[in-house]
Amino acid sequence: MRRLVITADDFGAAVEVNEAVEHAHRSGVLTAASLMVSGRAAADAIDRARRLPTLKVGLHLVLVDGRPVLPASAVRHLVDDSGAFRGNMAALGAAIACNRHARREAAAEITAQFESFRAAGLRLDHCNAHKHFHLHPVIAGLIVQIGSRFGLHAVRVPVEPARILRKIERCRGIWLPAPLARIQHRRLRRMGLLVPDQVFGLRWSGHMTVERLLGLVRHLPEGLSEIYLHPATSAYTGAASGYRYREELDALMADPVIEACRDSSLRLGGFSDFDGPAQTLVGEARGEALRRGMPAP
Repeated sequence: MRRLVITADDFGAAVEVNEAVEHAHRSGVLTAASLMVSGRAAADAIDRARRLPTLKVGLHLVLVDGRPVLPASAVRHLVDDSGAFRGNMAALGAAIACNRHARREAAAEITAQFESFRAAGLRLDHCNAHKHFHLHPVIAGLIVQIGSRFGLHAVRVPVEPARILRKIERCRGIWLPAPLARIQHRRLRRMGLLVPDQVFGLRWSGHMTVERLLGLVRHLPEGLSEIYLHPATSAYTGAASGYRYREELDALMADPVIEACRDSSLRLGGFSDFDGPAQTLVGEARGEALRRGMPAP
């Protein structure tokens, strides 16, 4: 059986992102979203999530390219003079690995973000990190250790099989962190976490067109897959240069994609829908709703 989670990242980064998440869930195939609890529009995202009980929401942990939940003085080894997280991921990663003060501050900030998510009253569906910073071994360990206190059961590890991408269009090269991702994939599964068998969204990050999304759904392998996107109704302050946000939103609501997701061999849902036999029935119900053209449960 093919099982699929379709996720929007950066939920809470801007109202334009939040609007897209709501549209894509109500009228498209989006099943999950990853929330930035320190994002400028986090409060708006939380309000929308409460109005969308079938949207599965997880924590999009931010330790780079954003601001901390804690005061800057409490995480001074992680932030620059403006109070934002340091922009050099390599230097910040080295500090977290080698400096006990930085590790202690990272643990405190990760805890604060999990606490902020819990305070929102949302059920934690999954966790991942902005710019895949959770591939860092120390950060991954902290997420597992701290997340266990907050009900964490699923984590994205971006292992993207090139053989599937090549069925859709010609792709060359290799994504450099792939070996590290495979190591973390095995590590987190040994720890008992639900980790998707494959993840799509790396190669075409910010450029997930209708044709690419449709191709992925049609060529989806067996097992649990995740496809993640960055939809928004338009560009916004802090948006990534060159990202085709509106096109990604359109892809999530395109009729051919919706039709492909109605395939009887495919089950859609969030990670919590596939975390055991009982939860799988919820994913099956959503897939059946899509096939019949009915609102998802």
